[in-house]
Amino acid sequence: MPDRNIEFGMYGARGIKGFEAVARRLDALAGYVATPVTVRRGLLARLHYLTRTDHARAAAREAGLTVTDRTIKAWLQGGQGPSKRNLEKIEAAYRTVRRHNVARHLLGRLNAAGRGTRVEIHPLNQSQVERPRQRVVEFRTLNVRHWDRVVEAWAAGDDQALDDAWVEQIVDLGSQWGQYEYVTNVGFAA
Repeated sequence: MPDRNIEFGMYGARGIKGFEAVARRLDALAGYVATPVTVRRGLLARLHYLTRTDHARAAAREAGLTVTDRTIKAWLQGGQGPSKRNLEKIEAAYRTVRRHNVARHLLGRLNAAGRGTRVEIHPLNQSQVERPRQRVVEFRTLNVRHWDRVVEAWAAGDDQALDDAWVEQIVDLGSQWGQYEYVTNVGFAA
């Protein structure tokens, strides 16, 4: 694909990969705990989410939180606090389990019984690019009807699969699809 060979940002354009913008938007729709894990309230919210059921505990262990139940109990009671490394593991496990738990619901909302979801693609920022090198890349909208691969890759945390699934969705833009590999934002509401 030709877009994979272009040196992005060579002339000062700014943006992020389209699949990263989609992942950010899906993360926003997932509704994570807003309080940071470094604050006691945020830590307790994440630990309660990861330990409320046997299924949640198993998913947390599978996601990388491999501390004993005794240690988790001490963290919940405030007897001891997790190390910085364990805070990172808690956050990663929480995000992984949350993504897995909301994926099916998000998929239903985004597919909307075959109607799909309207997506706004905001082009990359070319304000720092010299005038003769600027390209005309306009704001675009398209209707994405098949979110299965996108949500599945997002829930699994597989960036390459998410990139491939997103590129497959934007080929509906015709010959301009390569211009939207890098964007400033991708917006949709479900």
